[in-house]
Amino acid sequence: MEKKKLDRLSELTRIARTRDLTDAEQAERTVLRNEYRRAVTGDLTAQLESMTIIEPDGTKIKVSDMKRGGEEN
Repeated sequence: MEKKKLDRLSELTRIARTRDLTDAEQAERTVLRNEYRRAVTGDLTAQLESMTIIEPDGTKIKVSDMKRGGEEN
């Protein structure tokens, strides 16, 4: 997410602490929050999928090769 958008989200949060946001400001903050969440989730997913788990017996399993339920393929 761009720094400019993060700064705007922070600004709207500061404003919300001192007064009620207008409908337009609330809508803008919602859009920015959702974009931020998608960016964080995407970064975390990419980081986790690049990891490798080493089992006690020495076998290596890439997280990206595992099913979402935690089971191996």
